[in-house]
Amino acid sequence: MRHTTLGRTGITVSRLALGTMMLGAWGNPDHEEAVRLIHTALDAGVNFIDTADMYSAGESEQIVGKALKGRRDDVVLATKVHFPMGDDANRRGNSRRWIRQAVEDSLRRLDTDRIDLYQIHRPDPTTDLDETLSVLSDLVREGKVMAIGSSDFPAEQLVEARWTAERRGHVPFHTEQPPYSIFMRGVERGVLPTAQRHGVGVLTWSPLASGWLTGRYRRENPLELNAFRQNLISHKFDQTLPGNVRKYEVVEELLKLADDAGLSLTHLALAFVLSHPAVDSAIVGPRTEEQLTDLLAAADITLDDAVLDRIDELVPPGTDLNPSDADYAPPHLADAGLRRRRS
Repeated sequence: MRHTTLGRTGITVSRLALGTMMLGAWGNPDHEEAVRLIHTALDAGVNFIDTADMYSAGESEQIVGKALKGRRDDVVLATKVHFPMGDDANRRGNSRRWIRQAVEDSLRRLDTDRIDLYQIHRPDPTTDLDETLSVLSDLVREGKVMAIGSSDFPAEQLVEARWTAERRGHVPFHTEQPPYSIFMRGVERGVLPTAQRHGVGVLTWSPLASGWLTGRYRRENPLELNAFRQNLISHKFDQTLPGNVRKYEVVEELLKLADDAGLSLTHLALAFVLSHPAVDSAIVGPRTEEQLTDLLAAADITLDDAVLDRIDELVPPGTDLNPSDADYAPPHLADAGLRRRRS
């Protein structure tokens, strides 16, 4: 397993990070199996684990906490805050009030005294960035958090956050976690170059495009979705959207390309993400040890220019094959009232 430095933090991380969204009720509810999966990853050289408070309503963090007993100091541990953790309107978002409570909840579930990377899971238009960076900076200075990051922040907000930190004397975001895959290349347009320019570390999520880039979904096979895909990410499979229909065609071309290169589609997709110079680590989220073992084999693969050029032909740089795949839309796009003149 290759390792690299995460941005300018000085923290060394594995090129593949273990994402734990599928550990718990959303994926594999067997805690013993999940703990074994985490141990398998650690034994293979993975030292970077990413979770979030909202994954299976905190259950994922609990599983990670169990798995790291006796091994905590060998792991770079990342988690996130933002999404609702209950019906109370104040148990969500990026406010000082909620982050203060949420970090203590995560520390308790993870059974640790510090979080190596604490990330803001999504932008919050109702909270000033100064407010969010202020409380995160306090947590860093108190030693409860070692580094801070963002997730799904557009390039302009990454710049605004950096400007705010400099003007207000806050700790700046050390990392950004965007979705990035052959199918989701929109971040190449602004987010990845901005991260490079400012020395922000990048750990990407969904490199396999929710399973599309495993070759599992093909036109001749019935589209069978588990509860997670049906309930939380159905827009990525909706056959009324042209971009999703186009995925079938591109998958077939990618399968040919992978075969010619002597690779599986899964390995081609992961190697593509790791080939971008801005990307430090790619998060993989297996549900089983068998899936994990296959994914880990992709860490040392390098794609030549001819393969990368062909991928560019299929999905042009800086574009998303299905724009509706985006999990975050700025308020001014989602709310018509914010982009129309009022009389």
